[in-house]
Amino acid sequence: MLSDYKTDIYELQKKCQEYLELINIESIEKEIAELEEKTKDENFWDDQNQAQSVLKKIAALKRKIDPWLQFKQETEDLVTLFEMSIEEDTQEFETEIAENLKKLTNNLSELELLQLFSGENDSCNAIVNIHPGAGGTEACDWASMLFRMYKRWVENHGFKLEIMDWLAGDEAGVKNVTFLVKGENAYGFLKYESGIHRLVRISPFDSNARRHTSFASIYTTPDIEDEVEIEIKPEELRIDTYRAGGAGGQHVNKTDSAVRITHNPTGIVVTCQNERSQLKNKNLAMKILKARLYDHYQKLQEEEKQKNNPEKKDIAWGSQIRSYIFQPYTMVKDHRTKIESGNIQAVMDGEIDDFLINELKFFSNY
Repeated sequence: MLSDYKTDIYELQKKCQEYLELINIESIEKEIAELEEKTKDENFWDDQNQAQSVLKKIAALKRKIDPWLQFKQETEDLVTLFEMSIEEDTQEFETEIAENLKKLTNNLSELELLQLFSGENDSCNAIVNIHPGAGGTEACDWASMLFRMYKRWVENHGFKLEIMDWLAGDEAGVKNVTFLVKGENAYGFLKYESGIHRLVRISPFDSNARRHTSFASIYTTPDIEDEVEIEIKPEELRIDTYRAGGAGGQHVNKTDSAVRITHNPTGIVVTCQNERSQLKNKNLAMKILKARLYDHYQKLQEEEKQKNNPEKKDIAWGSQIRSYIFQPYTMVKDHRTKIESGNIQAVMDGEIDDFLINELKFFSNY
């Protein structure tokens, strides 16, 4: 019966209107119109970088509201069809109404997820660094397991991953790895992964088969656009070169191709040794440093606004954001959102969307 769909249809229309008010459609449309007016100026292309920035801003704003405008139109069409069918007392369009209601309900769930990516840099690619805590080979192996987990997640989403820096462990795993994730809202998905990740398992490196606890830190930053200006004074940098190390093979060079850059005012240190060319390593290291500094200054601004901004924590007990327990039972638990999963193998194979989405909801007060 058509009447069975009435509540769901009008509830869908109500939610649509609430979201349109939440994202302030009229304000965004006004901003788009103002920016498009600038593109009509005869001197618009005199400054190529500025022109490209304006066009990117227009495209970003349209991506934000176009799906909602389309959803609004399709919802209105569904309401019109439903009311017409009720008025004419016909069941002719019942199947079409039911199918459209189901489709639009699914679309709303997708749009609600997109709404979570409201941060200034959420649409950017993500630079991710994984660094093992104390524990030698066991911790290095844990860092490599986390790298594999994120790599599988990237593959599952059709994103791309590029290794920017890789320092192999002496026996197994990695001592440090930095990689770039390219994809729509990559940073938005991964930004709350920053923190300490704890592993509990029977160590394969312990001949006595004892249970070990290992830690690794994750640090994510947005891959900011080149036009974003971050002042980096040459006199504030210490640049060291050294021979690339690791477990041998393609990552070991006979020349001092590896680069370490220290930003003295902040104490931020970045390294890059993945390329054979010292110049390429230096350029990559500067790219990472720029992203780290941008994130650093952004967090300083946020600290001015938020008193409860999380403090920097050591790679130690009590500071973990998520635990991965293999023994004596299997469970992955996020200590902030309280989300848990008993299927630890699926999580390690990259099925972490439930954790990522609930992080977004938790920190967005969704």
